[in-house]
Amino acid sequence: MPSRGVDVSGKEVRMDQYRRGELVFDVIDAGPADGPVVILLHGFPQMNTSWNAVITKLTARGYRCLAPNQRGYSRGARPTRRRDYRVSELVEDVRTLIDASGAHRVHLVGHDCGAFVVWFAAAQMPDRLATASPLSTPHPVGGRKALLTSWQIFASWYVLFFQLPRIPERVFIGSRGTATGLSKFLQAHRQTPENAERDARAMAAPGRFTAAVNWYRAMPLANFVRLLRGQITVPTMHVFSDGDTFLSPKGAHASGRNVSSEYRFELLRGVSHWMLDEDPDAVADLLLEWFVAQPV
Repeated sequence: MPSRGVDVSGKEVRMDQYRRGELVFDVIDAGPADGPVVILLHGFPQMNTSWNAVITKLTARGYRCLAPNQRGYSRGARPTRRRDYRVSELVEDVRTLIDASGAHRVHLVGHDCGAFVVWFAAAQMPDRLATASPLSTPHPVGGRKALLTSWQIFASWYVLFFQLPRIPERVFIGSRGTATGLSKFLQAHRQTPENAERDARAMAAPGRFTAAVNWYRAMPLANFVRLLRGQITVPTMHVFSDGDTFLSPKGAHASGRNVSSEYRFELLRGVSHWMLDEDPDAVADLLLEWFVAQPV
């Protein structure tokens, strides 16, 4: 299992990949080798580079940042079965990265689908986390309540659409791999044309979009009740944005009811779902303040 340190010449060696069984994940590793470790999990349909601006500020303050391309997004970690994308597997990918980093406890941050993993990781391995910081996505219990009592069910139409075989690939990526449909979808949810084209092009890589959609296709296979049993005991900061067209604020405001440890809720005003693109400085500043208050 790869780790970061120095080679025989005294030169620092960074982790650019880590392995779990036969799967190989690509990782951004930045910041001082001996700094507190922050793991940053990207969302759909973005890559680990979505954290670049945040990483710059965190590493300047002495934190070591590890941002993996998660299961399905890394070319070497792209199994074909939908059951291989169950949330239990996604959490174990994170546990393996923590082990590979050499740290015992880390600050875990995730946006969108990455935040979904953060909630479950906080429930499943609280001893490995100093803090949990889910961005955008609410606690699944709060999200379920919002689905039944707000406009969330209409905003989540694409989650149901993704359950269909092959058709989402045709609609969003197309037979020629132009990803025009995906770009239009992102722009309809307030992503800028430039950034929408950037993310759509990345998702058009062979097999990547299907693997990303398999995260959603695997959701019906998860036993959420068992995985989320009890309250979250990890200090948690949930960051939401009032311009999010994917997620109802009702779910976000309900998330704190599922955390028994210290809980902090922060609202970014005038920011869409794409907070890492629109206001990475505000995100980084909130994280830095939170990490100082809850040190490893």
